[in-house]
Amino acid sequence: MPFFLLTSVVVPLVVDGADPFRDVGWQFVAFGGALPLAALAALLFPLLRPLEVAAVRSLCGVPAEQLAEGPAVSWAARRRTALWFVAHLLAGGIVSGMTLSAPPAAVLLLLLPFAGPLRHAAPGVPDVFHGVLGPLAGLALLALVVGTAWGAGVLLGRAAPVLLGPTPADRLAAAERRAAELASRNRLARELHDAVGHALSAVTLQAAAARRILDTDPEFARRALAAIEETTRDAVAELDTVLGLLREEDGSDPAAPAPTLDGLEALLGRTRAAGVRVEATVEGPCAGLAPVVSREAYRIVQEGLSNALRHAGPVPVRLHLGVREGELLIRVENPVVGAAGAGADAAGAGAAAGPAARPGGGRGLRGIAERTRLLGGAAKAAERDGVWRLTARLPLTGTGTGAGTGTGTGPGEW
Repeated sequence: MPFFLLTSVVVPLVVDGADPFRDVGWQFVAFGGALPLAALAALLFPLLRPLEVAAVRSLCGVPAEQLAEGPAVSWAARRRTALWFVAHLLAGGIVSGMTLSAPPAAVLLLLLPFAGPLRHAAPGVPDVFHGVLGPLAGLALLALVVGTAWGAGVLLGRAAPVLLGPTPADRLAAAERRAAELASRNRLARELHDAVGHALSAVTLQAAAARRILDTDPEFARRALAAIEETTRDAVAELDTVLGLLREEDGSDPAAPAPTLDGLEALLGRTRAAGVRVEATVEGPCAGLAPVVSREAYRIVQEGLSNALRHAGPVPVRLHLGVREGELLIRVENPVVGAAGAGADAAGAGAAAGPAARPGGGRGLRGIAERTRLLGGAAKAAERDGVWRLTARLPLTGTGTGAGTGTGTGPGEW
């Protein structure tokens, strides 16, 4: 209506004698001139698409998954929205005009045979409609209005998914948003699994050992309880770091710094306090690594130690960190529970036996594979000759498109 009123004012200024407010023919001219203005508005205002989508969902019953979300950003989406808007207004104008003019005429035709004065009030009506054909024509005229409205709705409903549906650019943007959300969720899941899982595994072994020797060796139990206190305190700090990632992604308080290889000794100390003998070897300048590499390497080492605690118990663990040929090499080895000689060197009197097998699992190794892949490295984990060996390589630059990873083949000797 605003576009129609605008053209109705402009047409008489351009054409002498034109009167769209009284002449039906000039009304059609004004209506036709309003459609290009509507198309131009659709091209210039991207927010028109979500308004039209809401109308289509409510009035035409088109499923939401067939329609695009958000404003029309690309020019292709704007052109399609403009075409839809013109079709919408064209159909709406036709139905509106028929709704305003046809019902009064239909009522006149219905009453014409029964009201003689109406025949004099409508001299332009042919005499053939003064009889039975009058009511029939009136009903047909009403049916035409209803049928036109129904047909316009059906056609618009079929055209909506084509013109208001997502464009390839919209699908790509939606896929990128889903990928970003999934990556964010996976990142939080990795951090939570590695941080809290390691602490719980260590606390479980410490508590089991303390319970077994509480009566026979109170001093050892006291040390175990002190280790539990320290481990849980560190776990709370790690949990605060993970929750800080949520606050950081929400744009509020920044997250606390995530642990790096600078905290390796503290990590090894907590693991040893759980009754595990850890033999650590560090080769090369691991202290000067890029922050992202150092952070991911810390988490990989933490998860490797957690796996040993969780699945093998207090068995001796060998950790090797080495920098060579532009890569950081991480290797964690421990005997497999049940293998010959496994657990023979378990440290700590009265240490708990290896934990029972746990259903499910595998998230830690999956997380390690994701961490290394994001940095362009690779990771492998498998049993060989009674020894479980986890090996990971991280480029020192911390960049890359992602190399292959695996968890089911032999790790090889990198």
